[in-house]
Amino acid sequence: MSFEAIESITQAEEQARAAVTEAEAKARQMLADAEEAGRAAVQAAGAKADAELAELRAEAEARAAAGAGDRRAELDKAKAELRTRAQAKLEQAAALVVERIVNS
Repeated sequence: MSFEAIESITQAEEQARAAVTEAEAKARQMLADAEEAGRAAVQAAGAKADAELAELRAEAEARAAAGAGDRRAELDKAKAELRTRAQAKLEQAAALVVERIVNS
C-alpha cells in the first residue's frame, strides 16, 4: 500500500472518530435538554394541580359555609318553636301549681 493510501485511511478513521465523538456529545446534550424539559413539564403540572386544588378547596369551603348557614337558620327556627311550646307548657304548669296550692 502506498503512503498516500495509508494517510488517506488514517485521515478517514480520524474523521470517523471525530464524527462519533460529535454525535455522542450531541446525544448527551439532547438527553440533558429532554430531561430538563421533562422536569419543567412536571413542575408546571404540579403548579397547575396545586392551583386547581386550591380553587376546588375554596369552592368546597364556600358550599360548606352556605350549607352551614342554611342549617343554622333551620336550627334557629326549630329552637324558636321549642321555646314557644316550652313557654306555653310553663304557663300551664304554673297555673296547675297555683290551682293545687289554692285547692289544698
